[in-house]
Amino acid sequence: MEQTMFTNEVILSWLQYFSQNTPITLAKLKMLDITGKNKNLIPTVMSNRVVLVFTDAGHPDIFYDMWNAELGDCDIWYNEGSDPSGEIKHDKVSDMINRGINASAAMLILNPNAANNCQVGMDNSRFACGSVQYVCREARAVIMSKLNLGDQNNICIISGESIAVEAAMIAAEGSIIAVEYDHRDRNTMQCNVEKFGLSNVIIVASMEDGILDKLPVPDIAFIVASSRIGSEIKSLLAINPVMDFLIYTLDFETLTSLPALFQKNGLERTEAVHIEVSRVNSKNMIEPFPAPWLISARSVKG
Repeated sequence: MEQTMFTNEVILSWLQYFSQNTPITLAKLKMLDITGKNKNLIPTVMSNRVVLVFTDAGHPDIFYDMWNAELGDCDIWYNEGSDPSGEIKHDKVSDMINRGINASAAMLILNPNAANNCQVGMDNSRFACGSVQYVCREARAVIMSKLNLGDQNNICIISGESIAVEAAMIAAEGSIIAVEYDHRDRNTMQCNVEKFGLSNVIIVASMEDGILDKLPVPDIAFIVASSRIGSEIKSLLAINPVMDFLIYTLDFETLTSLPALFQKNGLERTEAVHIEVSRVNSKNMIEPFPAPWLISARSVKG
């Protein structure tokens, strides 16, 4: 069992403290322990109206990051010590951006504008501008559906920046390894990590030099297919022989080469989906988007 400074007894004492000092129904809250873990505070606050956060010292920019993520209207209930006692205070995030956290403590965050709907298929305007040409939101929604991630999944995403962002929000207890070969795309990915407050994303420049051996072992891989796909599949199967794959491609030759590639690596295709999306623009003209194939595969051994 993972160790934490916030034991059951400590958590219960903080719950009692907030129940006695705030006019909030604690039955509706979400609890989040961000001590020594890759936990995502900002996405959690964005999607929950009441969050009880347990934190340790060493978060000097925590309120500034929340304000920068457009969470300035959130209310914070807190005290000045590390124990659930004494006077309770109540401020807006926008009034606390110059403060940090210098001791282990708990705080109650209220977000009246929380988006309780599932964050699948986010609008592209929400992502950081940069070098990346993001897939349309409708196609991304299908991709996320096919990945079917759980909250503890580890996933390797190759050249799929917006997929990595949404995966990090869903797999909040897991890890996302984002492989970005182009330094400009790595910069854009880092901007998205900071924009959405994602602590469970690990950005790497390649899969060479045994770098995957030092990272959480992925359960599933999402690959935007390129000329490297053969070596990518081989590298991933070397660390997890029963890994599942979802491959995105717009290239016909790549598509037709996949059966032989799967057979060579002991994989079998489980599904092939073709996505076509068109929208009617402001001039009442039909505007088509790229129509990718999504190919799912898994190990024959699995």
